[in-house]
Amino acid sequence: MIRTRFAPSPTGFLHIGGLRTALYAYLYAKKNNGKFILRLEDTDTARRVEGAEQVIYSTLKAAGLIYDEGPDVGGKKGPYIQSERVDTYQKYADKLVKNAGAYVCFCSKERLEELHSGGATKYDKHCLKLTDKEVKERKKKGDSFVIRQNIPVEGTSTYTDLVFGDITVDNKELEDGVLIKSDGMATYNFANVIDDYLMDINVVIRGTEYLSSTPKYNYLYKGLGWDLPTYIHLQPIMRDATHKLSKRDGDASFNDFIKSGFLAEAIVNYIALLGWSPKDTKEKLSLKEMAELFSVEGLSKSSSIFDIEKMTWLNSLYIRELELDKFLELAKPFFEKLPYIADYDLEYLASLVQPRCTTLADIAEVTKFLTEFDGYDLNLLVNEKNKTDLELAKKMLPDLIVAIDKGFDDLAGTFAHFATTHDYKKGQVMWIFRSSITGALVTCGGASEMAKLLGKKRTLERLKATLKRLDK
Repeated sequence: MIRTRFAPSPTGFLHIGGLRTALYAYLYAKKNNGKFILRLEDTDTARRVEGAEQVIYSTLKAAGLIYDEGPDVGGKKGPYIQSERVDTYQKYADKLVKNAGAYVCFCSKERLEELHSGGATKYDKHCLKLTDKEVKERKKKGDSFVIRQNIPVEGTSTYTDLVFGDITVDNKELEDGVLIKSDGMATYNFANVIDDYLMDINVVIRGTEYLSSTPKYNYLYKGLGWDLPTYIHLQPIMRDATHKLSKRDGDASFNDFIKSGFLAEAIVNYIALLGWSPKDTKEKLSLKEMAELFSVEGLSKSSSIFDIEKMTWLNSLYIRELELDKFLELAKPFFEKLPYIADYDLEYLASLVQPRCTTLADIAEVTKFLTEFDGYDLNLLVNEKNKTDLELAKKMLPDLIVAIDKGFDDLAGTFAHFATTHDYKKGQVMWIFRSSITGALVTCGGASEMAKLLGKKRTLERLKATLKRLDK
């Protein structure tokens, strides 16, 4: 059975690049009737952020990436939190030392700094020559030590990646990295391999920054007598031509986009297309459709640039297809920010707003005319296409106020009758009426809809307020 995993560190909000890795691991597993596993790699205590675990759980679930095994759902291959597995790693490190795949290193921090200041780009295998007897004696004395991987200095290492094909790396480019630190904790590079093997992860999906270092992992697998997993490396998502999206650089996380009015489904849909192209040209895809269409052949060998305008467009499609009650549910936090919301029919307002939103945050912009009316620019009444100007508005409004007062319940008929009997074009009446009651160029509906939303009392008050300003 195919088993993929997503193994983030709990160091804050889930970055878009990390979420895409999780998405592809999820899609690959589901396409192949496999399992998708979540594991937290939390041994970097210095960068750990309180509560980040819950953020990861909630983000994946909000994105629809339901994992089959994980810290909060359990499974037969747990524990799924790396810090709870510390006792596991030492025995495998000892086995590697026994098999000559690793060795004990007593080099001090000062020696390593001197080595690097002298121009060395990697560790010089100084402690590899120590005999078993010397190692035992120094351990007995209490000397501080680490366990380093023993990588061949000659030859090359080749492995196959499903996206990039055969990758060959000179062994001389690889360093004898630390596997077990002086405090007894396993490093990420070592624990990662052990955990993947013990959890039966047979397809490893990660970023291209690991392309050149993968042979180091493969030497660990081989040194322990284990089969290699299948590798899929992903090109990064770029902010622009030269900069990667990065959590450390403050680029938006999944939660940031949710808070700014994007729908989870739209975000997931968009990031799926950043590095993967389905065989057909359809761009709006449900998670189920993605899982059915996903293929390694569609993965790109080139990086993708994050285009917020494209994601916004895709988000607008999702918003417009929502049932009104669902739109209201999702939009509630954005409506609640509006100080005037209790004064209006929320369901009717939502029905007007929904088709005009590209993100839920647009609600504030298309409804601000409800409070930002006093002192609006009267030149909004001027419209060259409809041949309206301030003098026409001043002439029209007294009679229009009377007509609206009498015929508010049938605005369409009132507008038509008023235009005919007063020899105005309907477009002139509609423009002056709408501008006079909204004081805005952008609103969430037409003249009749805005009047219905405001109600008869507010509509007449605004018409009179506009006329009063014109008479000054």
